[in-house]
Amino acid sequence: MNDLSIELKTDTGKCMYQQIYEYIRNEIRTGKLQRNEKLPSTRSLAEYLQVARNTVDSAYGQLLAEGYIIARPCKGYFVCGTDDLLNLSWTEEGYRETKPGGSGKKEERDNRVMDHGIKCPEIKYDFSPHAISMKSFPFSTWKRITREILVDANTEMFALGDPRGDQELRTTISRYLHSARGVNCEPDQVIIGAGNDFLLMLLEKILGRHVPIAMENPTYRRAYQVFRSFAYEIKTIPMDQSGIRVKELERSGARVAYVMPSHQYPTGIVMPIGRRLELLKWAEKEEDRFLIEDDYDSEFRYKGKPIPSLQASDRSGKVIYIGTFSKSIAPAIRVGYMVLPVTLLEKYKENCGFYASTVSRIDQRILNEFIKDGYFERYLNKMRKTYREKHDFLMDQLKDFTKEFSVSGENAGLHVLLTSKRKVPEKALLEAAAKEGIRLYGLSDALVGAPETAEEDGHTILLGYGALSREEIREGMERLKEAWREFL
Repeated sequence: MNDLSIELKTDTGKCMYQQIYEYIRNEIRTGKLQRNEKLPSTRSLAEYLQVARNTVDSAYGQLLAEGYIIARPCKGYFVCGTDDLLNLSWTEEGYRETKPGGSGKKEERDNRVMDHGIKCPEIKYDFSPHAISMKSFPFSTWKRITREILVDANTEMFALGDPRGDQELRTTISRYLHSARGVNCEPDQVIIGAGNDFLLMLLEKILGRHVPIAMENPTYRRAYQVFRSFAYEIKTIPMDQSGIRVKELERSGARVAYVMPSHQYPTGIVMPIGRRLELLKWAEKEEDRFLIEDDYDSEFRYKGKPIPSLQASDRSGKVIYIGTFSKSIAPAIRVGYMVLPVTLLEKYKENCGFYASTVSRIDQRILNEFIKDGYFERYLNKMRKTYREKHDFLMDQLKDFTKEFSVSGENAGLHVLLTSKRKVPEKALLEAAAKEGIRLYGLSDALVGAPETAEEDGHTILLGYGALSREEIREGMERLKEAWREFL
């Protein structure tokens, strides 16, 4: 297609990539860009608009992450359909969801369409595996730290700063990771970024383009989409009760493996030490092999001793460790971190050292004080207790389901898995729950490629509880029991 006629303005207060993102998003929402329509390449659009290619990359990356476009390896970017997209429109009653181009009338809202094309009444209980509780967050402490930092601010704080992130915060993070996760690193190995998407983008520059990368199946779909946008050759590897199958990994020809050994998403598998050592031996066989360890929610474990990170067992510099504060503090913090092996630091400096830090130095300073002064530890301990209580309460509520459903993944994280023993199809379970105003999530959403385990995974539901109160869990489970009466 032709290059997009986007009018970029300098007086709107919006950065260039945001203007490009919003223009394309609105064109898709209004139907001016049709399903499967090809977008211009990032290079040609950047040249046409006279902006840096990274600006267009960032806009496309955001559209990709939100599901407006898809990346097809070696072909480019294409528009997704808008059938399942929702807009927010303002009424006297507040924001409401409407279909693109629709009137937003009440009868349309009461006949909402969920994932998998399931129509349902208004959602009252959302058992999202991704949501967390913010009711206990120490907002007053965060505000006080912010005020103190702004009062003491000087010109140095408003300078660009180190691309890797402020030295003080990197030092604090390295100490925290060593004490909490057994990670062995120096502050110079820590890279701070606004979310894992940015950190994975840096990895593309470090590891190189068109790298064959292996991913567990099922896996974290967002990471899969990000890797696809890099035109990586993705090898999906089936799992067993211990995690990714190393023999299959060896046969795949992959150079890099993306794994979640401490609490695999979405299965909840905790990789035993034997399988971890197998993975490390696989990586050590070739100089250019590496493991990406995504340690996204290791803070929340309810039974047994804390599981150390895979990086803690690495003696050859083969593990790239990635973590985030999105689960442990708040999603809006948007601070992630990556620990690079020493062997990759030089490549980072050569290929990525010119990228400015994507996290505000003020936000970095606030987070550093929050951690260093002990507030993070106290808040984390409080949330561990809160989530453990919710976890135990949910497990008690599930006793009436265990005759027909097996429960797994219950020892860590913020969700459990229910698998139908009678192999009731996932869609039937979701549809029945939706009719009672309950939103559930199927394991098949996390399957990528052509999984060998599709038959088994087609009967499993993810049940998240992080954002729900005990009363909401109780009421939701009562309604779910009614919704699934024919399956129990």
